[in-house]
Amino acid sequence: MASLKEMRNRIGSVKSTQKITKALNMVAAAKLKRAQDQAESARPYARKMAAVIANLAAGVSGDGAPKLLAGTGKDQKHLIVVATGDKGLAGGFNTNVIRAARERINSLIAAGKDVRIIAVGRKSRDGLTRLYGDKLVKTFEMSDHKVIGLPAAEPIAALIAEEFEGGNADVVTLFYSRFQSVIAQAPTPKQLIPAVVDGDAPPIDLNGATYEYEPSEEEIPDHHRTDRDHRRRRSPLIRPLHRHDLPNGTNR
Repeated sequence: MASLKEMRNRIGSVKSTQKITKALNMVAAAKLKRAQDQAESARPYARKMAAVIANLAAGVSGDGAPKLLAGTGKDQKHLIVVATGDKGLAGGFNTNVIRAARERINSLIAAGKDVRIIAVGRKSRDGLTRLYGDKLVKTFEMSDHKVIGLPAAEPIAALIAEEFEGGNADVVTLFYSRFQSVIAQAPTPKQLIPAVVDGDAPPIDLNGATYEYEPSEEEIPDHHRTDRDHRRRRSPLIRPLHRHDLPNGTNR
C-alpha cells in the first residue's frame, strides 16, 4: 500500500496535469475560434464575387466570350482540383473530400474522359497518388503558409489557368470541404470553368440598373491574368450604371 507521502505526491502530480490540460484546452479553443472566424469572414466576399461572375457571364456570349467564363464548348478533358489538409487526425475532413473526388474521377474515366489532377494539401496527394499517380499534375502543400490567403492561392490559380490555356482542360472542378460548423464540413464540388453560379449565391437584383465594367467584360479575365504575370494585384473597377446614365432610347 502506498504511503501517505506517495499519495500526496500523486495527488500533486494529477493537479499539475490538470492545469496543463486546461491551458492546452484554452489554446486549442482560441485556435479553433480563429479558424472559424477566418472561414466565415470570407463568405460575404465569395458570394459577392459569385454574383459579379454571374453578371459577367450573362453579359458576354458568342465567339467573343472569354474562354475562362464560357469554356471551350467541350467536356472531354477534365481538371480536378482536390483541396484537403496537410495533416490527419481530423475525422472525415480529408477522407470525405477524397472519396467524393474519387467517385467523380472514376465516373469520368468510365465515360472515356481525360482526367488530370491537382492536389492541394498533403493528404489529397497521399489519397490519390496510389490510384491516379499518372494523372497527378502537381501537389501544393499549405504547411508553409501560416494564414491561407492570396499568396497561397496565386500559384494554384496560375497552374489552373496554364492547364486550361494549354489545352489540357475543358472543364475545371474544385473539390473542397464546405464549412458548416466546427464538427461538420460537407465535401463540395464546385465547377470553376466554365463559370457556374454558386447555388447559394444571392440572386442578382439590379433594381433597374446594369453594371459598367472597366475594362470591359471580355477583357477582365485577361486583365487579371496580365496583372498576375507581372506580380501586380488589382480589382476591376465596377460601378452601378442606372438608366438615367444611358443615352435616351438606350437600354443596355
